[in-house]
Amino acid sequence: MLSVTRNTSQKGKFLSVVARSLSTETISPSGSQLPPPTLPPSKSPRTRLNPAPRPTVSHRHPVFPHLPPTFGRNQLLPVADSTRALLESIVAQFEAPIRYAFAYGSGVFEQDGYTSSAPGAQNAPMLDFMFAVTHADHWHSINMNQYPSHYPLHTRILGSSFVARVEEVAPGVWFNTYVPMKGVTIKYGVTTVDNLCSDLLNWKTLYLAGRMHKPIRIIKDDARVRLTQQVNLTSAVRTALLTLPDEFSERELFERISGFSYGGDLRMLLPAENRRKVGNIVRKQGPQFKELYHRLVVALPGVFWSPYSTNIQQDISPHARAAHLKKLPLNLLTGVENHYTSVLPPREADESMYWTRLAGDEKLPTVLEQELRKIVRYPSSVQTVKGVVSAGFGKSLRYSAQKVGKWWKSVGGKPSSNS
Repeated sequence: MLSVTRNTSQKGKFLSVVARSLSTETISPSGSQLPPPTLPPSKSPRTRLNPAPRPTVSHRHPVFPHLPPTFGRNQLLPVADSTRALLESIVAQFEAPIRYAFAYGSGVFEQDGYTSSAPGAQNAPMLDFMFAVTHADHWHSINMNQYPSHYPLHTRILGSSFVARVEEVAPGVWFNTYVPMKGVTIKYGVTTVDNLCSDLLNWKTLYLAGRMHKPIRIIKDDARVRLTQQVNLTSAVRTALLTLPDEFSERELFERISGFSYGGDLRMLLPAENRRKVGNIVRKQGPQFKELYHRLVVALPGVFWSPYSTNIQQDISPHARAAHLKKLPLNLLTGVENHYTSVLPPREADESMYWTRLAGDEKLPTVLEQELRKIVRYPSSVQTVKGVVSAGFGKSLRYSAQKVGKWWKSVGGKPSSNS
């Protein structure tokens, strides 16, 4: 089981080492490492003032440039061959370099309320993609040259630098929507690998991490993202366990995890989202959720979940809950600690007692839910406003009208045909 320390500086050092190992090695076309270039020998005679150079000694710690093949296999969820081929062919159309890509949502995995989620079928939902790239400005420059119609007129005039600056605003994503490609309509978000991994580790905004709590189809993989995604999934399990009783169903677990990113979402407060969204996702995607989380859950101490049962049991003693609490993502844990500042003595006085008392508080589940809403509220609101800039007024109006339609059908008691 992957264990995550609280020391973010160590995480940063480790991940930077992994990133350097993946990006700085010189590789030949055949995949083998090329030797460093040989400098011509100096013609000057060797003297005490001109000694021979010392042999190069590497001071870098040895690292594994690739994760073990089985690491994170729970993330590799299968889809129908036709869907897989379509998703891969769409991503392959982009000339700008994509480090990590995944497809998500009702266009990839079935949800309640859809007549058909098969891509290309009548009333099929829009296909949603997320691309993680290295340099946003460079990427948008190439993509804007290849696909200018994907961007509204004002952004083409202002250029890729403007797009990259808007993208940087929290939660750090730029969306191009209502894009026709390969006979279907797609929406794709663009972020940087650094921003994605930061959110997966620390739940800085939960905008990307929350999407990746639910089933996704990975199209282009990256070792660094796979590692941090496993941390993200484990954090979701720990957070859910702290809000659930000693015995509960797998469906309750999945709905609790799926709901983290919707709790403070502005669209859930306004008539702009299907009120049954979480239930629609979980009812149809139970097998995918179980594949994603079962191995992670049973690897945690004090939790029992038979692969042949839908019921889960956990130890809810303060000592067991403290083990989960201490390893929550930094942004969430900081909010929880700040909430209890005036109630508990400083952690430095007796750290073990501090965590046990905090974990044993009966109001902790409510506090966790409040802090999650705080994390989600601001970036989700900002992204809603950014949508007008990235999509243009016409597309934004069309998208909003569809969302209002979903909300109206969900509150009216009728199943939505486009949830």
